[in-house]
Amino acid sequence: MHLEWIELRDFRNHPHTRIDDIPDGLIVVVGPNGEGKTNLLEGISFLYALRSPRASTNAPLVREGAEAAYTRGEFATGGGRALVEVEIPTRGASRVQLNGTPVRRKRELRRQIRVVLFGPFDLPIVIGDPSKRRDFMDEAVMALWPTRDGLSSSFDKALRQRNRLLKEWEGRGAPPELDAWDEELIRTGVPVIEARAEAAARLGVGASEEFDALAGYGLVVEYAPNVTVPGDSIEAAFRAQLASRRADELVRRTSLVGPHRDDLTLAVRDLGARAFGSHGEIWGAALAVRVGLAAAVADEAGETPLLLVDDPFSALDPARRDRVAGRLASRAGQVAISVADEADVPSASSAIWDVRAGTVTVRS
Repeated sequence: MHLEWIELRDFRNHPHTRIDDIPDGLIVVVGPNGEGKTNLLEGISFLYALRSPRASTNAPLVREGAEAAYTRGEFATGGGRALVEVEIPTRGASRVQLNGTPVRRKRELRRQIRVVLFGPFDLPIVIGDPSKRRDFMDEAVMALWPTRDGLSSSFDKALRQRNRLLKEWEGRGAPPELDAWDEELIRTGVPVIEARAEAAARLGVGASEEFDALAGYGLVVEYAPNVTVPGDSIEAAFRAQLASRRADELVRRTSLVGPHRDDLTLAVRDLGARAFGSHGEIWGAALAVRVGLAAAVADEAGETPLLLVDDPFSALDPARRDRVAGRLASRAGQVAISVADEADVPSASSAIWDVRAGTVTVRS
């Protein structure tokens, strides 16, 4: 997959940015902090994600004084060309078109293009609470298999209904409807468990390789399901654990079994994620799992996704910085990274984009 050109209008601090003839290889976005490097990568990522990892609403994405932001780009893919156009109003949902046709479901877009974004906002995957890792696993599932994008929402709906039943029940014993909601939780939860397990296994291979290349020792990436399967089917194990925890659930009035209590184990040198020895290890692990996801997506989709890496060197010593630069430069397809210091621009760069006050200049 190849991004041919990108255009941003009134996106963050970019009044109008257009970059044509984007090459393969390592693209370096360079400029002082606060000038718009991250905003540029975010605008490119928005063509795929249709959301920001740094904002929960659209308003911060729209340049002050404008009514809407726009991001457009064209990709050459194995299935043909894909022109993506997104209008981002300050209020309400974004309007998305793919080759001139409105996009109603994200899967329609994600079956055409693949983009993986890394940034400092990924550190909670390593050191945050388990919900951050569950979100990452679900994001990985959607990246690998766009048609499975409804798995988590179906389970979440069943979970909310079951929790409401437990919370509002005032009678003795268990609510009569609870058995039915047990089965609905199992029906919607098992596909989530299966997808997360496969996604973690797929991305874990590449993540461990990347971390080993960076640090000299491996990164353990393992799915830690709440529903354990000691030999039975997942359905049978799920049903048995629900039965064993029913009394506790009636007391606590909430669901205690299911993928909403999953985790993803990340460990180095027998140390868990929260016990990593240095900030550099935390940073390296977060970068490794994103690059591992990109490798897994390439294997699954049969073409390399666009990899966007925001500020990859800031927490690394010079030796590890050089290793990361070498690994990123050697990847197939397109990789765009941002750096604040001219000294951090890798010599293997295929293009350099200077960013100042939301204006991009392509070096000749």
